[in-house]
Amino acid sequence: MSHYLEFFKQFRSTFETTGAIAPSSRFLASDMAGPMRQHQGPKQVLEIGPGTGAVTRQIVKQIQPGDQLDLVELNEKFVEILHQRFDKEKGFQEIKHQTSIHNCPLQDYGAGQEYDYIVSGLPLNNFPTELVGEIFKAYFRLLKPGGVLSYFEYMYVRPVRKVISRGEENQRIRQIDSIMANYTREYRIQTDWVWLNLPPAWVQHLQKEKGSAPLVEEQAASK
Repeated sequence: MSHYLEFFKQFRSTFETTGAIAPSSRFLASDMAGPMRQHQGPKQVLEIGPGTGAVTRQIVKQIQPGDQLDLVELNEKFVEILHQRFDKEKGFQEIKHQTSIHNCPLQDYGAGQEYDYIVSGLPLNNFPTELVGEIFKAYFRLLKPGGVLSYFEYMYVRPVRKVISRGEENQRIRQIDSIMANYTREYRIQTDWVWLNLPPAWVQHLQKEKGSAPLVEEQAASK
């Protein structure tokens, strides 16, 4: 409950980067971590925007000896909570030596390695168009060829906002829609519908093809 209260507090004060009124449900979290369950051998996992660790809890269950888990979180309060969980909670404690928490924007994160799985909880629909383009570039920069990116968005938020918004906000939403549609059209391998979440959400799973290059988002955004 303390995590829920802190999440709501951060939602009120930092809506643009928090983007939700409550942590992800266990059903959404399970789908986000789903692709890594069948992995054979050591794996490198990156979670972006873990918040208070609702999705992290499901990822932790999939971390085996020899794996590496990195977390990138911008909100300092959430970083503090994550450190507490890895210090005190069973399951989290067991893989603490395989985990690193980084307090920085994704665009500034230089891992020096690529990841088999990237799980992102960033509220992309809240961001400026240019930032969304930069984030998708970072996703594919950090993803191994054949690696899988999993992220969620709340159902019908963008379609509704495209209809009801006006002026610059309408243009922003349409540009974000174009960027994300280009990536899903090119790389999507699966979409999960999660009704038991507040609010209900889609989970998109994208796979970076071997030898593929990231799309040029600026062209999509200018249309």
